[in-house]
Amino acid sequence: MGNKTRFILLVLVSGFLGMAGCSQKSAKQEELEKKVAELEEKLDQEHEKKDEEPAEEEVAEPVIVNVIDPTTNEVIKSFTPLEMGYGSDNEKYKAEIAKWAQELARGTDKAPGYDQRMIPDKLGANGEIIKGTPLAILEEAELVDKVIQASEEGGSVELPLYVTASGYQAEDAAKLDEVVVGKFTTYFNASVAGRTKNIELSAEAINNVILGVGDVFSFNTTVGPSDEAHGYQPAEEIVNKKLVMGIGGGICQTSSTLFNAVDVLGVDYVEKHHHSLSVGYVPEGRDATVSYGGKDFRFANTTGVPLLLKVVIGNGSLTVEVRTSKEFQSQMKKGV
Repeated sequence: MGNKTRFILLVLVSGFLGMAGCSQKSAKQEELEKKVAELEEKLDQEHEKKDEEPAEEEVAEPVIVNVIDPTTNEVIKSFTPLEMGYGSDNEKYKAEIAKWAQELARGTDKAPGYDQRMIPDKLGANGEIIKGTPLAILEEAELVDKVIQASEEGGSVELPLYVTASGYQAEDAAKLDEVVVGKFTTYFNASVAGRTKNIELSAEAINNVILGVGDVFSFNTTVGPSDEAHGYQPAEEIVNKKLVMGIGGGICQTSSTLFNAVDVLGVDYVEKHHHSLSVGYVPEGRDATVSYGGKDFRFANTTGVPLLLKVVIGNGSLTVEVRTSKEFQSQMKKGV
């Protein structure tokens, strides 16, 4: 029995004794002491019973790993490692996380991924900069490592998302058209309306594009879909070594002309493909075929300076120029 309870009982006994007369003190005292003894025994029994009762087992909280998008601070995925095999089959667990990370980065048929190719900035008619979108890369291996490290005790993991802006300074943009450092011209039959329209649309899409230092240019990403919704028309194109009619026929002349213009600069090619048949507008082996959603023409600006693409369309001629400022021309890497 607790000391506090005993103290209260003694106070009660003393109070009753004080109220009783001298002649009745002994009888009252005996009666109260008996009641106090009974109460003490009852309290002791209850206390012993509580001591004998087994303590409730604490239920352990499940370990959870939350993956957070750093751009929105929202949880995009929650893992319960033990349920997925962590601790019992770590290789299988890692493989599952790696598959999820790949889909998250590269996208699926149902959802786009975090990885985004750069859409380059452009120079407007009045010298203003028209912003594109930066390069975005989700590092899959780093994400997998972070999730596994957090799987022991749980916690939050931020997506290792790296965003890279174009490698040029805004104040330099207006001077990038000062000198021509690469140029190539091809020719086409301007009387063929569909093909001419397709060349014009694709040429306009790459005109005034700014290529910063280290930027990777993607023809398909920059030009976009060559379909009817974007104004492209039926024209002849090469498919499986045959000439067939298709929407957007002719845009490969734009990509091939661009290839020959930048090739004199010694840029690094990320992706380049040839047609299955020879084409008449460039020498043999000097073409670069493209198909939106398929083959692309991609190169990295490894010249060490920012560049500007200029496209000039004449009556049956297509010219792509690569320009930069006079200051940057002297800074271009040797051997370029």
